[in-house]
Amino acid sequence: MSNLKTTSESKLKRTLTGTVTSDKMDKTVTVLVERKVKHPLLGKIIRVSKKYHAHDEENQFHVGDVVTIEECRPLAKTKTWRVAKLLEKAAGNQL
Repeated sequence: MSNLKTTSESKLKRTLTGTVTSDKMDKTVTVLVERKVKHPLLGKIIRVSKKYHAHDEENQFHVGDVVTIEECRPLAKTKTWRVAKLLEKAAGNQL
């Protein structure tokens, strides 16, 4: 029995959807990902948010854009995500 993996059995990458909140760094954007969870004691639905640094090679994403990010190898101390695609352009950034 062989434990070799073929290319079709490669591991799937995790993806998240969020809004770009900062594009001031070079080749990096900060993406705010919000999710709704039920409070364990009260039962109320609350919004939980987390910020991720994502790699943006061409500096093409700007504040307000809705993007999908995917997990990748560590690119820097805090950057282990890469912007996969643009879902929605911000209203004020159209030229």
